[in-house]
Amino acid sequence: MHQADATQPQQALSSVLPIVGVMGSGSKPLNHRATTLGKWLGTQPVHLLTGGGGGAMESVCAAFASVEDRQGNIIGILPGGVNESGYQPMHGYPNPWIEIPIRTHLPLSGAQGTDLASRNHINVLTPSVIVVLPGGASMASRWSLICHREMKSRACRRQSTSSRSSTG
Repeated sequence: MHQADATQPQQALSSVLPIVGVMGSGSKPLNHRATTLGKWLGTQPVHLLTGGGGGAMESVCAAFASVEDRQGNIIGILPGGVNESGYQPMHGYPNPWIEIPIRTHLPLSGAQGTDLASRNHINVLTPSVIVVLPGGASMASRWSLICHREMKSRACRRQSTSSRSSTG
């Protein structure tokens, strides 16, 4: 191998875009927060990863997609199942903005989001950075997985509204 050839993989790796995971409600669009975040991320040299469904996931994807000349793609980690008929996608997935659908055989979410049959593990382990928007039981399970992922390298705390000081 020539000296010039040895640098080519490093140059190729330096052009790879980081992946930003946005976790949020699959039913509540959180339009202002999700749209503001999606538009800003669309101006950055990143790929966007979501669970690929509706609500905040769809809002952030639509806003990201609306940015002209963006560099990144929209990745959706989709729930599904496999039976004797083959792969069965979950109803409502993917949202229309997903450009790279990752179809999984993992049907569980919500309160069962930490189960081994949940795609939340992929959602949490894949991105370089995770942005967490408000959500219900599914967000609580993802938050648990995020904290477990980060425990070894840094502290992970969740501030609930009941523990926040009213004086700010």
